[in-house]
Amino acid sequence: MSTRFPFTAVVGMDDLRLALLLNAVSPAVGGVLVRGEKGTAKSTAVRALAGLLPEVPVVAGCRFSCDPAVPDAECPDGPHEERAHETRAARMVELPVGASEDRLVGSLDIEKALAEGVKAFEPGLLASAHRGILYVDEVNLLSDHLIDHLLDAAAMGASYVEREGVSVRHAARFLLVGTMNPEEGELRPQLLDRFGLTVEVAASREPEQRVAVVRRRLAFEDDPAAFAARWADEEHALRERIVAARELLPKVALGDAALLQIAATCAAFEVDGMRADIVMARTATALAAWAGRTEVLAEDVRQAALLALPHRRRRNPFDAPGLDEDKLDETLEEFGPQDDPDPEPDGDGDGPDGGGPDGGGGGVPPQAGGPEAGQRRETPEQAPQTGESEEPGDAQVPAGAGREQRAVSAGEPFRTKMLSVPGLGDGAAGRRSRARTEHGRTTGSTRPRGALTKLHLAATVHAAAPHQRARGRSGPGLVVRRDDLRQATREGREGNLVLFVVDASGSMAARQRMGAVKGAVLSLLLDAYQRRDKVGLVTFRGTGAEVALPPTSSVDAAAARLESLPTGGRTPLAAGLLKAHEVLRVERLRDPARRPLMVVVTDGRATGGPEPVRLAERAAGLHAAEGTASVVVDCESGMVRLGLAGQLATRLGGTAVTLDELRADSIAGLVKDVQGTQGINSIRRAA
Repeated sequence: MSTRFPFTAVVGMDDLRLALLLNAVSPAVGGVLVRGEKGTAKSTAVRALAGLLPEVPVVAGCRFSCDPAVPDAECPDGPHEERAHETRAARMVELPVGASEDRLVGSLDIEKALAEGVKAFEPGLLASAHRGILYVDEVNLLSDHLIDHLLDAAAMGASYVEREGVSVRHAARFLLVGTMNPEEGELRPQLLDRFGLTVEVAASREPEQRVAVVRRRLAFEDDPAAFAARWADEEHALRERIVAARELLPKVALGDAALLQIAATCAAFEVDGMRADIVMARTATALAAWAGRTEVLAEDVRQAALLALPHRRRRNPFDAPGLDEDKLDETLEEFGPQDDPDPEPDGDGDGPDGGGPDGGGGGVPPQAGGPEAGQRRETPEQAPQTGESEEPGDAQVPAGAGREQRAVSAGEPFRTKMLSVPGLGDGAAGRRSRARTEHGRTTGSTRPRGALTKLHLAATVHAAAPHQRARGRSGPGLVVRRDDLRQATREGREGNLVLFVVDASGSMAARQRMGAVKGAVLSLLLDAYQRRDKVGLVTFRGTGAEVALPPTSSVDAAAARLESLPTGGRTPLAAGLLKAHEVLRVERLRDPARRPLMVVVTDGRATGGPEPVRLAERAAGLHAAEGTASVVVDCESGMVRLGLAGQLATRLGGTAVTLDELRADSIAGLVKDVQGTQGINSIRRAA
């Protein structure tokens, strides 16, 4: 085994190290989700923890690492009563992003199960991680169904493999650690809630600390064994402290006062469900044991809240993670022991428990996107005036004048109607367009190519039935051979690449339309997050177009770019469409299975550059020729409308929809099929 970087040699990152150690003391805490930018030693710290865990006794020869003191009665390799025992180091198993379901949970040989009735089970990574660490780097990039399997096993302490009525169950209790870069996309809130603790990490801005990081890393790379030897005493002492805390943990008392503070804190921060209360209770108990105490104090509850609640307060991807520490201190003081009947409560959060176990220096920053932050958002009426005339038009803006205004705040998001790509795709699992997937409703069968994973039992019986007499079968039963097996084909939903092409010209800014436009795009971004899409943002105004955000899974990054988007100038519609065409060309090479959906947000005017209308028509024809699914969000307003957005949609071979019709609960939304190609005028007639 290669030498690991010592855990005690990690510089800074107090919260991360504490969260990992608490899970080492009490795996029931539920694991750690580490969020942070790239290059912040997230993986180094996790891998270093494995070297601190005490050795574990196991049943010799058991592939599922059963504990000889309490063997699993249902272990597939059992019974274990007469088996020898041995001791080995705790394992750290890494789950790669591209792992299959069978690699994670294990695979059952269906052919043997059908033909011989034998449960020939090959364990997966969940079995290997039992009584150790399961580490998932870039957990936010895993497929949803893999994350579901992973978190279900972590919550239940067991893994179940079901294949056409044949089932295998084995123990799977492990310390789950996931790392992620938020710039690459967020986890769904219900999945975030399944991680016990979360920690935000960032590179230090202190020059001295950065120097220490570089020196230690270079020394380790020059001679790993010698560097590890220099930290051996500290590692041994920390390992002994973990063992002592584990032994003390059952003796720690969680009093009614501490439990009341935990419940009051969860209620004050309006977290959903009861999992937060349970995790906080376990974390506070582990903190007390780590400190060598047998009683949970208010400082333990405070630190537990800072680790267990920030990720549970997010309602959507646009909410910034974090916790308001002043509010936390006020809650703890209000529901703490009332020894001093002071009628004037101190809301400054500097009571005896305000600093936390580590002096408060390693806590999570105050919530930046809570209710208070929402009050700063400008309404369209409060937004700055653009200076445009009552009847807007890009021709009123002198060429090159670029009458740019500062960014207008987005209107309130709303639930949008369903936009999807026609046809049947093969992209990554999601919730938007129809696709052939591994999970979903069964639509047919086919001969398996490679290993059989999803048996279509009826089709297999139909294939085998005509050959029973030739195979010598005269009585009841069925002789099934390899050629008879049929793989089930399933249809579900896929995620798409939703590329927003947003008109930020002067005509869009007039009459304060941009606030409503940004609100609509924000709503579509929220819809894309819920449907597991990738998103990109192209904007055009003035003399050209730019890629404001390359395709990414981080919809909150797209929302941030949209919020700061300035407007003004002419409308180079052709430049915007050509830039979108280039982005889609590159993405087809990178991810050919992910089908694109282009959403053009414009009033349809084309005034920028030479021959703007003709060039815009040619650019639209490029997208139509490649069959790109397109939706034009018509932002034109006023009594007199030119219908230019509808004409653009026709050129693109797509559909036009107004801002009002974009709402899921609009009357027009009940009669308009966004996958059609009839155009906006026919829809208005139908309405």
